[in-house]
Amino acid sequence: MVKNLVIVESPAKAKTIEGYLGQDFVVRSSYGHVRDLPKDNNAIDIANGFKPTYVVSADKRELIAQLKKLSKEAEMVWLASDDDREGEAISWHLAETLNLPIAKTKRIVFREITKNAILGAIANPREVDQNLVNAQQARRVLDRLVGFELSPVLWKKVKPGLSAGRVQSVAVRLVVEREREVSHFLSASAYRIVARFDAGRGAVLEAELPTRYKVREEAEAFLQRCLGATYQIESLDKKPGKRSPAAPFTTSTLQQEASRKLGFSVAQTMSVAQKLYEAGKISYMRTDSVNLSGEALAGAQAAITAAYGAEYHHTRTFKTKSASAQEAHEAIRPTDFGAVKAGSDASEQRLYDLIRKRAMASQMAEAVIERTTAVIGISTQPGVTFTATGEVITFEGFLKVYAESKDDDDEEEAKDGESSFSRGLPPLSIGQNLPLQRLSATERFSAPPARYTEASLVKKLEEMGIGRPSTYAPTISTVQKRGYVEKDTREGKERAFHVLTLEGNGVNTEIKTENYGAEKAKLFPTDTAMVVNDFLVEHFPVIVDYQFTAKVEDEFDQIANGHENWTQMLTGFYGKFHATIEAGQDIERSTLGSTREIGVHPETGEKITARLGRYGPYVALGDTTDPEVKPAYANLRKGQFIESITLDEALDLFKLPRVVGEFEGKDMTANLGRFGPYIRHDSKFYSLTKEQDPHTITAEEGVALIENKRKTDAERLIKSFPENPDIQVLNGRFGPYIVAGKKNVKIPKGEEPTELTLARCQELADATPDKPAKGGRFGKKAAPAAKEEKADTPAKKKPAAKKPAAKKKPAAKAAAKPAAKKAPAKAK
Repeated sequence: MVKNLVIVESPAKAKTIEGYLGQDFVVRSSYGHVRDLPKDNNAIDIANGFKPTYVVSADKRELIAQLKKLSKEAEMVWLASDDDREGEAISWHLAETLNLPIAKTKRIVFREITKNAILGAIANPREVDQNLVNAQQARRVLDRLVGFELSPVLWKKVKPGLSAGRVQSVAVRLVVEREREVSHFLSASAYRIVARFDAGRGAVLEAELPTRYKVREEAEAFLQRCLGATYQIESLDKKPGKRSPAAPFTTSTLQQEASRKLGFSVAQTMSVAQKLYEAGKISYMRTDSVNLSGEALAGAQAAITAAYGAEYHHTRTFKTKSASAQEAHEAIRPTDFGAVKAGSDASEQRLYDLIRKRAMASQMAEAVIERTTAVIGISTQPGVTFTATGEVITFEGFLKVYAESKDDDDEEEAKDGESSFSRGLPPLSIGQNLPLQRLSATERFSAPPARYTEASLVKKLEEMGIGRPSTYAPTISTVQKRGYVEKDTREGKERAFHVLTLEGNGVNTEIKTENYGAEKAKLFPTDTAMVVNDFLVEHFPVIVDYQFTAKVEDEFDQIANGHENWTQMLTGFYGKFHATIEAGQDIERSTLGSTREIGVHPETGEKITARLGRYGPYVALGDTTDPEVKPAYANLRKGQFIESITLDEALDLFKLPRVVGEFEGKDMTANLGRFGPYIRHDSKFYSLTKEQDPHTITAEEGVALIENKRKTDAERLIKSFPENPDIQVLNGRFGPYIVAGKKNVKIPKGEEPTELTLARCQELADATPDKPAKGGRFGKKAAPAAKEEKADTPAKKKPAAKKPAAKKKPAAKAAAKPAAKKAPAKAK
């Protein structure tokens, strides 16, 4: 007989909590949600107040049966899912699915997995909060309505397999608009004048002219006017200053700082934080509050005083800027400020250090600094001065523990706006003469807005009131999985800049080069994103309207607070939305930006168009409407877009396929295919590395690529059978297995892979069922590049005089068919 049954979300929590509660309690996990809307059009009864129909997930039926048995035996059932709307909904679904009577059901919440928190929750149970449940239901139902009604319109009008979502489409819009800002940005140059002086006793003082000259002639004229000048300190201004620490982490700020300091993706941050929370090391990681409990404040004070002394402690409370933040919740903090270690996993330890130091720093004294500004006069130019600024930390305060990082765009602003050097200055005095060591004017260029990182996109969404702590990571992951946004690192370009230096009796001019525009782990929109975004902005503006999306989030908050009826909210939304869907059926596909005429081939006079096809953007050479004509096709390169590709860039694409060289008496041909760039040799395909380009790869690199692949395959091969080459015993990622045609077959325990016979392999293969295609109509799994490239490989070239381009199996021909692995659950 079970006295108390506690149901939590994850199995990792169950073991820890069971240890705190003792033998009268049995703790089990629901493994997250136990039921959801079915994947068909019968999920929501719109006519009857948007009533949802829920079904138990197929993989949860056995679990539900076990929980039902335990709950019937138990005297009391404690629902202990997470303390947020999603967690509240999980508790409600459990109560409904398990048919739990109210009299023997209690809801408990805690925001950290410690003994005190668990026992405190047991001592203060409550009922399931239906307002929170309704807020979650409203979000789930509304998002299903948007996805199920809008996605089919995209399939018909743009490209099969696409999806749209209330928050994901807004996130994509932000990335698309930022990309266009970058591409349309016109960089301007200006000359920055910097002087280096001998400050005595071996010290050097660097100072800058506050004015920047826009043209080289002006900068050169200034340097000429400095010929023969002497320099003297006209004034020294010293001012005390202070720096205050940042607030402890919320979900959003943790994702941003973990990205900047640790290089973590948003998903990785949340995954590692989840493990720390379940291990009882930190408080709940989904929060928009910067508040700390009294217990946490006391713990921080004790740790700070013990480590650094009482003078380093300063109790501080923070107020969240967001009106929707739940101040009753806490910021992310360690459960024990005295604990320095968080286990043996390196990622968990690094994130824990970040969380602990940030929370501790928030309760520490301000850093005290002294800022000194030196103004340096020029004898030949009265009234024109150089400025040097430095600061000295006189008391470290919180900086002894933690300093906040900056985003790329913040750093660019700091660089562009700096008028001096922020560092300690050497001892100086008014009237001191400063011998000049070097005076130079360097050409600097304005930078475009920074592309978003995952973390800075989360920051932007939060600032706009779009999404909530539980939705940031899923949104960022979704837009990448669905092929709208790519996280990529791209090399910069080289450009020349001028450096003017005062030397002897004149000015010396040098031309130097620098790399600019390099991007690391930034978010880039795909052509599909460009076309879909423009389509939605023009025809469904309400869905991608920033203010509307933020207003919907506010309405969810009102429902959660019991101030708004969730079905009335959905009624107000759906009427207008459904009318736009109906109107969208009449949109002409020809009006979409998925096709653009670029120009004509200079040799053949044939038309060149850029298009969006099943496998992405491509260019076509020739008449694509005449069945008698076989146009040539070429995929766009990374970073090229339908809307901006030039005629010269398009012509360059038709240079593929190109013969790289010869190996073993056969040609090596480089080309671009559905799965990326590759080399074809002897009817086999070899995928290029990220660093290699099919337009520039050399014969030597091609040979190395082929030989490396052969070596890898040889090491992978355990056994083959000449009489049946379709069957092989291979060494895979998870150990040895059998390949029989397209089927992967497990090797039973105890059987030695090297001793398997062909007959035994065939027997095991016959006993292994064929895998059904995933995802129904839209879920056919794409094959890896190196094996299945044939479907996208080019045919032979036409004679150069007629058409210098390759004929490729057209990506456009497949446009009427759905794309692989990109579709939402289909509407029937």
